Amino acid sequence: MAVQERYDTRPFAPDTTAGMGVQLLVLEVLCRAVGMGTTGWLTGSAFAVVTWVVLTLALRRSWTGAFGPANRVTLARTILVGGVTALVADSFERRPPVAVLVALATVALILDAVDGQVARRTGTATALGARFDMEVDAFLILVLCVHVAVPLGAWVLAIGLMRYAFVAASWVLPWLRGALPHSMARKTVAALQGIVLVVAGAGILPRASAAAAVAVALALLAWSFGRDITWLWRVRARPDEGAGRDGAAVRAPVAGEGRGLPVRS
Repeated sequence: MAVQERYDTRPFAPDTTAGMGVQLLVLEVLCRAVGMGTTGWLTGSAFAVVTWVVLTLALRRSWTGAFGPANRVTLARTILVGGVTALVADSFERRPPVAVLVALATVALILDAVDGQVARRTGTATALGARFDMEVDAFLILVLCVHVAVPLGAWVLAIGLMRYAFVAASWVLPWLRGALPHSMARKTVAALQGIVLVVAGAGILPRASAAAAVAVALALLAWSFGRDITWLWRVRARPDEGAGRDGAAVRAPVAGEGRGLPVRS
């Protein structure tokens, strides 16, 4: 232990390693059960390796004592997102098994309401866990946008890219990294994105109706981002700003946290 503390190293976290193993197993099941091809398998495998590397490095830097039950729920969601990613990538070569893709995405979205509850009830909420949860949400939305953009058009990608554009802008404009007050409107709009994209991707609506629903979701998301950007602009010159619109205390979030996607809180 002393050696680990001295050199800031630790053994690989067994949870993340097991997660990568389960991800590869899920990909193999998809290959055998629905005929997923090489493109899907390679994409899913790359997703598994990148997730393992990033998560392992994050755990080392944070020096978290234990992975925790909430992070295990988020890791399970990550595995489902890996399956969705593989199926979407494979869909560019063959007709995708839409029912399986929608099922995986739906369960991943449902579990998004679970990890935060687990973190609070077990007292294991951490900044790393919140960031982990947020990045999984962001990537799932982006992948679903890619899937829906095939029949509806590239404009759908704006939903998935908006949060990343906000984070990129915050690197140039530091005031965008300011604290945001709690907002149920923001959370509601964020949750709506996943629901609408899954429904549109399921193919159960006529194309015109699906396009209209996604357009409304995009408009609401743009309104939500615009509302928060306007608020951050107004308080940018007040570094001592410590309360939200309703006077409740707010905290400075990780760049992009709470913007456009639900996060564990």
